[in-house]
Amino acid sequence: MFGPPPTDTLVVGCGNLLRGDDAAGPILVRRLAETGVPSGVRLLDGGTAGMDVAFAMRGARRVVVVDASRLGVEPGTVHRVPGSELEDLEPPPSNLHAFRWDQALGFARWLLGEDYPSDVVVWLVEGGSFEPGAPLTPAVDEAVDRIVRGVLDDVADLSTASSGAAASGGEGVR
Repeated sequence: MFGPPPTDTLVVGCGNLLRGDDAAGPILVRRLAETGVPSGVRLLDGGTAGMDVAFAMRGARRVVVVDASRLGVEPGTVHRVPGSELEDLEPPPSNLHAFRWDQALGFARWLLGEDYPSDVVVWLVEGGSFEPGAPLTPAVDEAVDRIVRGVLDDVADLSTASSGAAASGGEGVR
């Protein structure tokens, strides 16, 4: 069967590099690549292609999605949410180019069936500026660094748990 290689964890950074804080997800993936991740972790710049995220999930036991949000809270605020709380099965309003990652989660659950990852976590960072050509705002830049540490802690916890040791950690934002 065609698909990406199996992996313990897939980290997907979603967003547009050309629109200020919307670049939080792709920048996080780049920082993780520079920092280095344990074996069994695959990094993906999901950009704005939600449909690609659904297909990339095949073969992953765990998926971590990171994106900017516009919830109306303080810029740089970080939320860590189970993916099941954010899945959306509604089709895009006009065409598949408008397909978002939350729709990709719902679609992937249907598409992959029993092969859907057993654990999906979404990290959202509240953006302050989405202006074309703008860099990350300082609050979001700092939040991305916090999420990098949180993702690395989560991956370490997963590795420890899968090797038979008791996993530590919780659901709090670090």
